[in-house]
Amino acid sequence: MSDFRVANRGRVNRNRRVSFSFNGQTFNGFEGDTVASALLANGVHLVGRSFKYHRPRGILSAGSEEPNALLGVARGPGRFEPNTRATVLEISNGLKTSSQNHWPSLKRDVGAVNDALYMLFSAGFYYKTFMWPKSFWNKVYEPVIRGAAGLGKSPTEPDPDRYSSRFVHCDVLVVGSGPAGLAAALEAGRSGAKVMLVDEQAEFGGSLLSETDASIDGGTGWTFLEKAVGELSAMPNVTLLPRTTAFGYYHQNFVGLCQRLTDHLPSAPDGAPRERMWKVRAKQVVLAQGSIERPLVFHGNDRPGVMLAGSARSYLNRYGVKVGNEVVVVTSHDSAWLAALDLARAGVKVSAIVDIRSIVDAELKAEAEAAGIEVLQGWTVTGTKGRLRVESVRVTPVNGGAAQARTLSCDALLMSGGWTPSLHLFSHTQGKLEWREDGQTFLPATQKEECRCVGAGNGDFGLANALAGGANAGAAAAFDAGFPTRSSTYEVGGERRLTGVTSRELPTDLNPSKAKAFVDFQNDVTAKDIRLAVREGFRSIEHIKRYTTNGMATDQGKTSNINGLAIASDAVQRPAPAVGLTTFRPPYTPTTFGAFCGYNRGRLFDVTRKTAIDAWAEEHGAVFEPVSLWRRAWYFPKTGEDMHTAVARECKATRESVGIFDASTLGKIEIVGPDAAEFLNRMYTNPWTKLEPGRTRYGVLLGEDGFIRDDGVIGPLSKDRFHVTTTTGGAARVLNMMEDYLQTEFPELRVWLTSTTEQWSVIALNGPNARKLLEPLIEGIDLSDDAFPHMSIAEGKIAGVPTRLFRMSFTGERGYEVNVPARFGRAIWEKLIEAGKPYGITPYGTEAMHVLRAEKGYIIVGQDTDGTLTPDDAGLGWAIGKAKPDFVGKRSLSRPDMLKADRKQLVGLLTEDPKTVLEEGAQIVLDPNQPVPMKMVGHVTSSYWSVALGRSIALAVVEGGQGRMGETVHIPMPNETLRATVTGTVFFDPDNSRLSA
Repeated sequence: MSDFRVANRGRVNRNRRVSFSFNGQTFNGFEGDTVASALLANGVHLVGRSFKYHRPRGILSAGSEEPNALLGVARGPGRFEPNTRATVLEISNGLKTSSQNHWPSLKRDVGAVNDALYMLFSAGFYYKTFMWPKSFWNKVYEPVIRGAAGLGKSPTEPDPDRYSSRFVHCDVLVVGSGPAGLAAALEAGRSGAKVMLVDEQAEFGGSLLSETDASIDGGTGWTFLEKAVGELSAMPNVTLLPRTTAFGYYHQNFVGLCQRLTDHLPSAPDGAPRERMWKVRAKQVVLAQGSIERPLVFHGNDRPGVMLAGSARSYLNRYGVKVGNEVVVVTSHDSAWLAALDLARAGVKVSAIVDIRSIVDAELKAEAEAAGIEVLQGWTVTGTKGRLRVESVRVTPVNGGAAQARTLSCDALLMSGGWTPSLHLFSHTQGKLEWREDGQTFLPATQKEECRCVGAGNGDFGLANALAGGANAGAAAAFDAGFPTRSSTYEVGGERRLTGVTSRELPTDLNPSKAKAFVDFQNDVTAKDIRLAVREGFRSIEHIKRYTTNGMATDQGKTSNINGLAIASDAVQRPAPAVGLTTFRPPYTPTTFGAFCGYNRGRLFDVTRKTAIDAWAEEHGAVFEPVSLWRRAWYFPKTGEDMHTAVARECKATRESVGIFDASTLGKIEIVGPDAAEFLNRMYTNPWTKLEPGRTRYGVLLGEDGFIRDDGVIGPLSKDRFHVTTTTGGAARVLNMMEDYLQTEFPELRVWLTSTTEQWSVIALNGPNARKLLEPLIEGIDLSDDAFPHMSIAEGKIAGVPTRLFRMSFTGERGYEVNVPARFGRAIWEKLIEAGKPYGITPYGTEAMHVLRAEKGYIIVGQDTDGTLTPDDAGLGWAIGKAKPDFVGKRSLSRPDMLKADRKQLVGLLTEDPKTVLEEGAQIVLDPNQPVPMKMVGHVTSSYWSVALGRSIALAVVEGGQGRMGETVHIPMPNETLRATVTGTVFFDPDNSRLSA
């Protein structure tokens, strides 16, 4: 261990030494160290190279805002991860880390030639450089660009780790465990509310971990922290989640959390997940995310050894590490003076404090001078020197000239341009921000969710403000969640009032064209780049961001956005709010794909959905096919049967006696509320407001374009509750569409939508003997034709199990659909199979279902429609409510193109040779003798052999098809051209007599 460890400082466990490696060299640290603190303790500042110029880069910060110290991490065979922040990565024995973005080595990087050629790589160079000669693109430019793109190396082996996920509801979620977050959690927890406190750090405390001056209730900040965490840990209603990042804040107080479970352990328990995704729905949210220190923008501010003053203070007081032996501080804010004083008290030589302000707090100045620190008030830094680590800094008076310039030697330069409230999660909710001129920053204003921002994240800097604001917010959040409480008060002593000013880039005495004052450290964006973007016509910060890539790095501009905004605002000579603020999007910090996948990997990545009856079908020899997200029984072959024979038998049995079919995959949506009928009236083409409970109706759903999106049978169980069915593949799509319209177009309607697809098993019984089979098992429903006619719905019981019974048919036979809770699906299926044996009950699959419905001309949306058919095109004009003033898609139906007679329309086809079964998808022409390429006028959508008709049948869409009845069309195939006659779509029982047979 080097002499950069400071005795009697920090919170690391010095009794437990930990060994890890960096670029193949072994280093030692202590339990509680991060890789960054351990490397600094060993005198290592150089940790990587920048993306564009390959400049040497060192550790800038102490938290998740770190833009430079991105490492490749290996934890064992197959366990490799790129772009991990050294500032949040805890060390563990055997951990292997490596720097990125260089070749052949970190100290000697060939890519650094880009730094010498920086004039070729100004903002937007990629839009201007690779245009000529055009022939170079495929063989030169693109391969080079692809080879240079990206940071780090992707893993080459499958991730062997496990990831878990968990859903949870709570009354109050507190994000951030600094003084404001702790106070909020304590108040909410004491009220009895169910509370979750989360923090991305390994240890709770936030700024208290680095604070040494102020006292709370007569004790130190660390004493308060220990008591607060102890009290919270003892509360059964409080969940504490350290090492947990709130990465996204979504609609209706839904917050995504990623918890690191085992990375910090020397060895993970067998089977333990590496990370857990928490999906939290909170009644109230308190955001106590604190603030991020702003770097200063000056020439050479990116050298290793140049870092944030507050972070240097954290390394000293939290980890017991001094970041250098000879330090210079440059600042425009009082907080950097506290870092300088702490370092001086720890024995570090602080050569000077360079403060760009002309007026500085007299007490701070006196303390610094008493500690032997030179104060250069009204001075600025104009540049640094040092190849792999800062060696000196050039300083001049702000209002002076180069004649007074001085060079100060140093091995660390600490900077502070003030503090920026962390607004990312608040912005995820589309909460409104307001510009605070005095602090030159944005602050939370109008929230759209049930949340409160407290502490430094709300612009309330200072320990006393944080504790008071946190306690008030925690109490108010608990009260709004239904738990009466009161707000505690805290006595804070020894706190300093810290002030500062903001600046753009600091002045330099260098040629401005050669100055490299970095704003975005990871993407090598300089102040000069931002001003160039403005000169080239960009005015909005969003456009400037994309042209320069400022704020587009993996840190999402945490240390660069406000500085970039200040420079752009100055360049366009407009106030900052007029230039705008870039959009923050989840995740707050990079989050592993594994955490998002959770259990959904390998065989579970694309889960095969099975119905409750699926296992019975498998046991009875069913052949399956995938239908949308589901596995469905295709047909049930008996010994020696092929598919054609089995399907013919299933169809024949259903037409002659009774067939049984698993229809559980049909989409089902419960629509509930006083305005449920009106909502359906606006969504579907048919009228619904007068449909009486107990009756059902076939409904057609259109898009705004007037084309068919879905269909299904809908029935009211009461005036305010409708059972809606959709196609198997359309269930999620229809629900999403309904939710979209309900939230954006019809928000005044009192309606609630719930997907119930998986809650109900659906068993379809079809055939002349269906009622005879069903009647003895049904309780509470009269199945007579008068009491329960075709297109009815009723609630009762079947074999003692609650059921919603539909009388409807997708085969043309007498039909019933038995809906029972899914857990009873197989049991009721087996009851029906047993009761149906006297009738020769026959299970049939999706292929027989397709044949039976095609014989009746019933369409399948997505097979017989292709997104360009209107109800009239599909022969469903009767399903349009002629007297309805409006419904989704109504206006489009009256457009001239929708009324043309030559539109493609659904028709039936009968081949000239009855034994010929057309191929689905086959193209149709009117004249087989026309030259190639022929004009295709349609295609075959469905085609089957019909055992009931003793011949083949087909459905097709044909231009002007409804006016071509009786005409002959031609279907060119590879070896012959087939002929077919255009007919209506109903081939079997056109009078529908069998529905009541």
